[in-house]
Amino acid sequence: MVSADPGARAALPDGPAQWHRVLTLLADVSLFIGTRSVWTQAATHRLVLAGVISVCYASILVTGVLALTVRRTRALARLDLVVLATAVTLALCAWALNHGGGDEAALTTQAARELVAGNPVYEQPWPWLFHAEGVALTPTMDGGYDFTYGYPPLAPLLTAPLLWLGHGGAPATAAATVALVVGAVVLWRLLPVPWRSAATMVCLGFGFLPTYARQGYPAIIGLVLLLPVVVRWPRLGARGRLGAAGVARAACLGAACAAQQLPWFVTPFLLAGIYAVRRGELGGRAAARVVLRIAGTAVLTWLLINVYFVVSEPGRWLRGIALPLTQGAVLHGQGLVGVSLYFTHGSDRLDWYGRASVLLAAALLAVFVLFVRRLGPAATVLPWCAFYLATRSQDGYYLMMTPLWLAAAVTAPLPEFAQAWQPRPRPFTGPRRRAALAVAAVALITPALVSAALAATGAPPLRMDVTAARHTSARSLSRLTLRVTNTGGTALTPHYMLSAGQGMSRYWSLTRGPATIPAHRTVSVELWAPSGGFQVPAKSGTRLRLRAFTADPQTLSTRDVRRAELGLSPPRG
Repeated sequence: MVSADPGARAALPDGPAQWHRVLTLLADVSLFIGTRSVWTQAATHRLVLAGVISVCYASILVTGVLALTVRRTRALARLDLVVLATAVTLALCAWALNHGGGDEAALTTQAARELVAGNPVYEQPWPWLFHAEGVALTPTMDGGYDFTYGYPPLAPLLTAPLLWLGHGGAPATAAATVALVVGAVVLWRLLPVPWRSAATMVCLGFGFLPTYARQGYPAIIGLVLLLPVVVRWPRLGARGRLGAAGVARAACLGAACAAQQLPWFVTPFLLAGIYAVRRGELGGRAAARVVLRIAGTAVLTWLLINVYFVVSEPGRWLRGIALPLTQGAVLHGQGLVGVSLYFTHGSDRLDWYGRASVLLAAALLAVFVLFVRRLGPAATVLPWCAFYLATRSQDGYYLMMTPLWLAAAVTAPLPEFAQAWQPRPRPFTGPRRRAALAVAAVALITPALVSAALAATGAPPLRMDVTAARHTSARSLSRLTLRVTNTGGTALTPHYMLSAGQGMSRYWSLTRGPATIPAHRTVSVELWAPSGGFQVPAKSGTRLRLRAFTADPQTLSTRDVRRAELGLSPPRG
């Protein structure tokens, strides 16, 4: 009797698993995302590229059919290669059409130009770069903007040979895009055959990582260098030996840390995990020697990449690579800071967001060490949880590292950590060890949560009211007069901006009134719009918010402003 269930029938001896077919199909489908806009752009003035993209459409369609119908695993593996080649072609076509980049690309390219010219790279303001369209400013709490390069030097070093590509950020976007393509190919090659299309999908599909590469983000280079490190990372140093491949992977770890600061956060988790696995295999001393060799190779690589800057501009270099941690940029992102940015009217305890982030990062590392047998596979995901509490918690910090999640999920499963060492002091070894461990984990994470709660529940220290407004047109403001009351017990020096929607805008200049407002005092200030005018959006649903930031202490005060208060004409529906 024949079973009615197709899944119950015997599979062909060399037939691919159904999940492999589905994965190939999903990778193929992910290439559709964003392709139409690129084709539309190419069809207007780059017909050759439009033709290439049309061929890619045909490749996607044919591959979709074949992925569901081929009968042999080898044939499906070849289709995985076709999907990868199609994805690479689309990524390069998109770069050819959109390679100007944003602020990251402009800063990286300028740093490369200064490097080639023999000039200092760090703490050198380049405000003219931000006059170009599409180059965003990063406002800081002290009323200024960050015009300097604030990343380790590997990205400018890789961009320097590409300066012949032209002006703007094209050299940096080319370096990041080429790096991403190389990273996708490397990850595709390193993963087991059935999983290779997942590498294509995560690295080049969906469109988000290629977009970051076309913006020239140095983090893309750091990601690519981390990929060979993370693939099968629990086996690094197995049997106490690194070998040439292990040394190369350790060097990649150091190079990744020399590209951008995000790899700094995942490195302690990887080293702690390697120590735990090796200690379970070899004992404490041998495990420590393995980790020291890995760390030593990484540090040596990092120093070799940085040595020119360490010698030529040591102080500026050190402050430059620490800049993202010290610059005091305004709140931004999709994390907990949204409470103070959008759901309340600010907070007088913004410093606690930063403290909460640091405390959570340390707590997660400690919890990871305590429960490495269970949390080992999550070593590439846990570090980014800390950014959810940070003052800068934008989604890019999470999604730019997602290929590492895939690499760990496929090549570092739970069984790899079954014999890993876990510290178990005497209070954690009795009959109530589970309760004691749970209490320890909660105790480790609680300070971060308390700090986050303090930040989110703070009250805005300034109360602001619009008393007068001047216009240059029906929807353009030139000046604002405010009555500002400092309700707190500390003198504050606020910096004001009017923003529409969720984003930040440029600061308004103070033309009359005190810069510093004493505690419990009310003053009148007059502000001048940036560039002489602020255009209010015509849509009625756009939210207008008057914001005041202070740097010491870090605070935010916000007031929703009605159009009638500004003397503007009614908006369109």
